[in-house]
Amino acid sequence: MADEVKAKGNAAFSAGRFEEAAAHFTDAIALAHDNHVLYSNRSAAYASLHLYPEALADAEKTVALRPDWAKGYSRLGAARLGLGDAAGAVAAYEKGLALEPSNQALKDGLAQARQALTRRPASGADAIAKVFQGPELWSRIAGDPTTRAYLDQPDFMQMLRDVQRNPSSLNNYLSDPRMVQVLSLMLNIRLQNHDAPQPPPPQHHQPETKARETEPEPEPEPMEVTEEEKERKERKAAAQKEKEAGNAAYKKKDFETAIQHYTKAMELDDEDISYLTNRAAVYLEMGKYDECIKDCDQAVERGRELHADFKMISRALTRKGTALAKFAKCSKDYDIAVETFQKALTEHRNPDTLKKLNDAERAKKELEQQEYYDPKIADEEREKGNEFFKQQKYPEAVKHYTEALRRNPKDPRVYSNRAACYTKLGAMPEGLKDAEKCIELDPTFSKGYTRKGAIQFFMKEYDKAMETYQAGLKHDPNNHELLDGVRRCVQQINKASRGELSQEELQERQNKAMQDPEIQNILTDPIMQQVLTDFQENPKAAQAHLKNPGVMQKIQKLGSAGIVQMK
Repeated sequence: MADEVKAKGNAAFSAGRFEEAAAHFTDAIALAHDNHVLYSNRSAAYASLHLYPEALADAEKTVALRPDWAKGYSRLGAARLGLGDAAGAVAAYEKGLALEPSNQALKDGLAQARQALTRRPASGADAIAKVFQGPELWSRIAGDPTTRAYLDQPDFMQMLRDVQRNPSSLNNYLSDPRMVQVLSLMLNIRLQNHDAPQPPPPQHHQPETKARETEPEPEPEPMEVTEEEKERKERKAAAQKEKEAGNAAYKKKDFETAIQHYTKAMELDDEDISYLTNRAAVYLEMGKYDECIKDCDQAVERGRELHADFKMISRALTRKGTALAKFAKCSKDYDIAVETFQKALTEHRNPDTLKKLNDAERAKKELEQQEYYDPKIADEEREKGNEFFKQQKYPEAVKHYTEALRRNPKDPRVYSNRAACYTKLGAMPEGLKDAEKCIELDPTFSKGYTRKGAIQFFMKEYDKAMETYQAGLKHDPNNHELLDGVRRCVQQINKASRGELSQEELQERQNKAMQDPEIQNILTDPIMQQVLTDFQENPKAAQAHLKNPGVMQKIQKLGSAGIVQMK
């Protein structure tokens, strides 16, 4: 029964219906809750939906059920990489390779994770989280009367351990006043808190169950090699030599010779579909797309019969999808190429295949946009949206503005108008995105800056709103909306600097600021840490720091965020 439901999930996944696939795998798990393959498949479905926390949970369950199954660590690495934990992804892929050193999927994943790790700049959150790595963490928490009780609280201790394991998880806990209090203690910053947060009552630790150790498998007994088996091995060795000769010819772009060698290899050994996929690659280079597709289909069919490695099936499907995408440039039909790439990804989530899928989907979307493009109809839809906006029928206005953008995606006025609708509807992230797109399309269009600044002001990001209004004034110095926006921002920033905020307003502003990467970078800057220390311990030196315009600007930003108070 579980196998039937699993088959439905696989079919849905192959068709790109990832939500449906996840639902089927969930039903199958209910029938066979100890089946590690089901958790692995659902993890892949969640990852395709970018639901990486759920993908991570299923990947961890997979390796818990089968710690000796290399593919489980491939799922674990992909989920961690999706969550931005490149270091954790590297660790997962390395553990999988320790079990199966020749696994190409794990090798590719490890390379991708290492690349993400090397090119990823140190974020403010990661830099701040480093203060939790030092040996003095526990002694400082225990030595401060406002934080000492936290050490008896299991939920808080779990938070600290999570941050130590994964620094990028710090932002998830900054809404907890205990974490903010400990962070301020470790950074030597005294937050403007009238009342220190009271710790909740301690909870009892739950005893941990010891993981069951797997018993070692017995060594297989040696078997005698028959003449038939000996001849089979000789034929395989000869086929490998033909393959190597074909590879050498392919590199020299001697395609006809390469085809001859791959064909000979297939005649010697029909149990290795790599000869077919290699010949398909040659046909692809030669522009013989029909022959390429035929070889790929044969490779998939034969691979199924042989229960070949899923990576090889994926490679054949990827080659077929590439040939179909070449055809689509003339036929204008990318659907079958997209479907083929999606099937390849169900076999093996390869970065190259994913890129080809994204390229095909992008080409399909661009083609649809070109066919749909009509500036005249776009203007008509924009006018309809304007009429609904005047009638305060904002959802209807959004509908028409969206249609106008489908007809003409390069009109900044429509993005500005839709941003205004989203603001009225309280959909601030969507409104901010539209305002930024408006500015991107026309940096001189004042409305884009007023829309963006108004949204940031509403979100209480007064320093960012100030920067937006000032950027707009560079293009339109006499714009009354922009000037009024600057005035209102100055009023709000000065309230924080003078300590005129209520305790609730102050706490809200501090928590929001602690999640701002720019604020995090300021607080982790060694020079700024010394400046903040001087403000508390050496006022004369602090005054000298304020003569530096860069330092003064950062202090003002901390003041507007409620982190420090200027008197």
